[in-house]
Amino acid sequence: METGDRFPDFELPDENGDIFRSSELEGVRYVIYFYPRDGTAGCTREATDFTALLPKFMMRNVPVIGVSRDSSGSHRRFVDKNGLRIKLLSDSDRVLTEKVGAWGVKRMYGKEAEGTVRTTFLVGRDGVIEAVWKNVRVDGHAEKVLEKVVSLV
Repeated sequence: METGDRFPDFELPDENGDIFRSSELEGVRYVIYFYPRDGTAGCTREATDFTALLPKFMMRNVPVIGVSRDSSGSHRRFVDKNGLRIKLLSDSDRVLTEKVGAWGVKRMYGKEAEGTVRTTFLVGRDGVIEAVWKNVRVDGHAEKVLEKVVSLV
């Protein structure tokens, strides 16, 4: 998916096992990012960076949501262990991840494997994608997303 595309509707379980629907975000600008796996170094850093900046996002009424294939239980442990304050959604069957183009072949340590390609979307109040970051490098990423949000508000 690209800037200008409509972000797809979704219904996914959150870290508490409750179903979270995209309709709950109607009329709200939001950040939704796709990451490979709870508890890994890069994914932990990305989640804690977004959590650290969450007050600045929320000052602009922009919630941050993370999505991975991990279960709700895994998300709950990840949230509790790292003091996360962002919502995490479980896309265990990869439907949303594939629909938005965040699933594909990755090259790590000289090997190719299919998996979640770290991708972030800034979705506007009208449900249209305002910005996309693909193949994200974690260092400084949350700050770049916040800068984009600030530039639009």
